[in-house]
Amino acid sequence: MDKRFLAMSDWLRKDLGKSFSRLVPASADASFRRYFRLISEGKRYIIMDAPPDREDSRPFVEVAKSLRGFGLNVPHVYEQNLEKGFLLLSDLGEKDYLKVLNEGNADSLYADAIDALLKMQQSGNENDLLVPAYDQTLLMSEMMLFHDWLLVEHLQLQITDAEKSMLSNTFDLLTDNALAQPQVFVHRDYHSRNLMVCDNQTPGVLDFQDAVIGAISYDLVSLLRDCYVVWPREKVLKWQEHYCRGAHERGLLSTEQLKQFPRWFDLMGVQRHLKASGIFARLHHRDGKGGYLADIPRTLNYIAEVTKEYEELKSLSDFVCQRVLTKLAVRAGSQG
Repeated sequence: MDKRFLAMSDWLRKDLGKSFSRLVPASADASFRRYFRLISEGKRYIIMDAPPDREDSRPFVEVAKSLRGFGLNVPHVYEQNLEKGFLLLSDLGEKDYLKVLNEGNADSLYADAIDALLKMQQSGNENDLLVPAYDQTLLMSEMMLFHDWLLVEHLQLQITDAEKSMLSNTFDLLTDNALAQPQVFVHRDYHSRNLMVCDNQTPGVLDFQDAVIGAISYDLVSLLRDCYVVWPREKVLKWQEHYCRGAHERGLLSTEQLKQFPRWFDLMGVQRHLKASGIFARLHHRDGKGGYLADIPRTLNYIAEVTKEYEELKSLSDFVCQRVLTKLAVRAGSQG
């Protein structure tokens, strides 16, 4: 048992007076946080272990309070020790969307997730939230993860001056697209691994500590073009229409903005998937979490599919298909 696990056990027993017979891993995520499930006196809890030198737990506490105020089903923070990096949370269960989604329940589960998203965006607009802006600097730094960690570190591609120029111009285009959209509360990781099927209110919403104020299409892209599960185009369009109707009814999108939304959505997805593919490579090389490498081809295929529909993204489409996916397949084959 590591030192933080022992310190967490001491905090529970000595500071909180929680007696327990079992404290077992519940999940881990792409950060340095870990989660444990605790059963104490017949009640289930989740303990978040977030090393304070690596993770700041204050945004989680603050955003959780806001989202609960909006009527969202998020973990309740029972106890906190921010100095040590421990939180005692309510347990939303073990069934995330990714575990249970199938053809029979997808429409219902995605309708619930979209309705919760609309509530989150509308309530966020009506309240002053102390979260950062999803600004040009952040958008650009995210896309550079694609260059730095996937292209250079993972694939060891030699990027030509022409390709560097193309990527720079593409990043500018995608940034402009994000900043041109209505700016709303953005969860930033609103996908199948962070949405829970709950008995009382589905979805339960997790992993919201990196929330920002940003492009209205971002969370919908995260949900419908999920890096961990792919749905047929017809279903995605139907769910997108469901969202747009709700957004229009709530005043989040004007009639004119509804016409622009498909382009906003598509280009926002390209930005997110560039970022995600870079993060997956970084998780492998920097953090020793190699399991995410299997998600890179799916993520890049989203980019290849969308960019071929836009003339201004044709160069990126050619680059991803001919240079990146090809080199990725060669690298995977050599290691297989």
